[in-house]
This record gives sequence, structure tokens and C-alpha cells, in this order.
Amino acid sequence: MIEIDGSYGEGGGQILRTALSLSALTGQPTHIYRIRAGRSKPGLAPQHLTAVMAVARICQAQVSGASLRSTEIVFRPQTSPQPGAYVFDVAQAIQGGSAGSVTLILQALLLPLALAPGPSKLELKGGTHVPWSPCYEYINQVYLPTLERMGVRATAHLHQPGFYPRGGGHMTVHVAGAHPGPETRPPALAPIDLAERGSLIDVTGVAVSASLPAHIAQRMANRAKNVLASYQIDANVTPRRVASPGPGAYLFLRANYERSVAGFTSLGERGKPSEKVAEEACQELRSFHAGEAAVDQHLADQLLLPMALASDSSSMTAACITQHLLTNAHVIQKFLPVQIRIRGSVGAPGAVDVSPITES
Repeated sequence: MIEIDGSYGEGGGQILRTALSLSALTGQPTHIYRIRAGRSKPGLAPQHLTAVMAVARICQAQVSGASLRSTEIVFRPQTSPQPGAYVFDVAQAIQGGSAGSVTLILQALLLPLALAPGPSKLELKGGTHVPWSPCYEYINQVYLPTLERMGVRATAHLHQPGFYPRGGGHMTVHVAGAHPGPETRPPALAPIDLAERGSLIDVTGVAVSASLPAHIAQRMANRAKNVLASYQIDANVTPRRVASPGPGAYLFLRANYERSVAGFTSLGERGKPSEKVAEEACQELRSFHAGEAAVDQHLADQLLLPMALASDSSSMTAACITQHLLTNAHVIQKFLPVQIRIRGSVGAPGAVDVSPITES
């Protein structure tokens, strides 16, 4: 039984998601306690409960403590991750629905299914563009393309965005699965070298509004292009209006370099001018571009687990060493024989090296 203190370090939902993924992948049962203990509403929120039940379903796990606001669960996988067609809806976790993030639920499921012996189809319903989580475009244009270089074959499609507080978003993800290897050796991902990013190739983006006046998306797009031009960065930003159960707006920018890709998102909210939405994402892009790191701070957090599952050493330079990153490293090393070397201080740029520990 792997013991995980859910309040360790950053103390958020990433501890739960990483532990669930690794429990499913390794078959090791885990006891996670003090889940999100330091948060204003501790324990399992709807998106966390949905992630627990989703990962449990793909490995037929026995779970105790899986209820809203629970601060402790025991998770016991009964099989290796099984490919298949799955539907998970965050709204089913709480009466009245929820805009809980489906992209975070995907992150708990993706690697177990990517290493499963066959294809899978995921239908995920809930929040696709909500605070404190990667938006759909980030997953589709940054996270998945980077993982593809490591052997993860997955494609995503957005049917409808879901915003806070209504949710109601819908996305589909097809995961190819892995070729089964020898029974004594589970499939592994390919290592990746993200030490250098190379020159900037282009910047593209999308300015999206739903159930709002037509000029909102256009204003965000115009302001983004003008702000980036003032930074001497040319960008192609497309305005778009879409349908959604509730109003919402966002700007997503993708910076494509020779050897890496980075993404930057800003979400609209009531009383926040369209121009402010655009400026926030542009300022994040400018700050990243002014440095030399290959990976933005959010991707660094998300890449640590696949790097730990690689067959050989991987490395990356990160725009910012975060408490998320350090906490994720702590959880990963509870399950896997890997050495994770993080150089740099929290809040500053740094580098990460991950190597499997082999028996001598």
C-alpha cells in the first residue's frame, strides 16, 4: 500500500490525479489521506470524485471513501488499465451539475490508456475552459503534440465548450494505446529532450466568445494582435463565436518554436474588459519568450509523469519551477524507481532531469 499525504507540498488535486494514474499503471494500491486539506473546501470536489471513479473504472479498482468532500480514499486496482469506450460526466457527481474541469480528468486517464493494449474512446462532459486548469486548446495544441513525441498517440475534438459556472462542455479523445510488449516488461514511453527550444516559428491564436455580443471575440483578437506587434511578435489570431450552455470568453495563444511549443490562456469573466483578457495572455507569452526555457511552467508540471514513465533519461528547461512540480516529483517517486533532479528555485527558471533507476 502506497501512502500519500494529500496535503503535502502544493496540496492540491494534482497529488490525487498523479497517484491514481500511477496506481492504475503499476497495480499498486494506494491510500491517499488529507486530500486537499488546506483548501477552503477540503476533500473531493466533483471533478476529483469523477477522476477517482473514472480511473477506477478503467482498472476495475475497489475504492473506499469515494464521496463528495471525502478527505481520504483507498484505491485498489484489480486489473491493468483496460482499453474501451468510456463516458464521464462531471455533472453526475453533484445535484445541479458542475463545471469541474474535464481536461484535468483527462490527465488522470490519458497515460494509463495510452499504455493499455488497445484503442480507447473517451467522452468527457463538464468544464473545458475553467479557472485553474488547462483549456481544451492547450491540451490539443501543446500537451498532446508534446506527448506524441514520446509515443502517446491521441487526438481530441471539442464539440462544445463549457464555462464556469454552467459547465456543459463536451470533448472526445481517441487514444490509440500501446503495442503490447513482453509480459514481464510493461510498455514504456520514449524519452524526450526539451533542453532547448530553438527559434520562434510562429504565434497563432483564437479569441472565442459564447452567448455574448458579436464584438467581444473581435475585440480580443484585435487587441492581442496589436499588443504582440508592440512586442515585435507577429501573430495570427482568429475571432470565433461558438454555442455553449452558458456565456464565456477566452483567448488562447500558441507559440511554436523549432523544438518545443508553449501555450497561454486568459479567461473572460463578468466585468473584465475584452482588452484585458487579451493583454493577460499576451503578457504571459512575452514573459516566456523573453526567457530561454523550452517549456512553459504548466507543461513542465504535466510532463514530469510521462518523463518518469520513459525508457531512458529525459530532460527539460522550465520557465518556472513551481510547487506543483516539486509536489508531483514527490508523488511519482513513491511509485516509480526514478531519479528526478530539479535545478532552480521555486518561482524562477530551472531545469529538470528524469532518469530510471536500474538494478545493478
